[in-house]
Amino acid sequence: MKKRNIVIHCLVLLMLIATLAACASARTQESTGEYVDDSVITTKVKSLLAADDFLKLFQISVETYKGTVQLSGFVNSRQAVDKAGQIATGCCPNQNSITISSPNKIG
Repeated sequence: MKKRNIVIHCLVLLMLIATLAACASARTQESTGEYVDDSVITTKVKSLLAADDFLKLFQISVETYKGTVQLSGFVNSRQAVDKAGQIATGCCPNQNSITISSPNKIG
C-alpha cells in the first residue's frame, strides 16, 4: 500500500513538472502572460486609432509581439503615417510599416 502511494505521488509530481515545462516560453514563443499583455496593448492601440477622426478612415492593422507594436496598412499621406506612429508610441515601442498609397488605390 505504501509503495503504491509513493508511485502515485511520483506520477503526480512528474505530471506537474511536465505541465509547468510545457507552459514555459522559448525565445520565439510568448508565455501566457506576455500573450495577455500583448492583447491588452493591441486593444488599446486599436481603440485609440478608431477614436481618431482622421485615422479611422484607414484600415491600419495592429499586432503586438513581446511588447512591441507592429503597425501596417495603407494611408494616403505622410501625416497619417506619423500620427498613427505617435499614437502607438504613446503605448509602447513600435515598428511603423504603414505604406503611403495614391488616393485612387485606397478605398
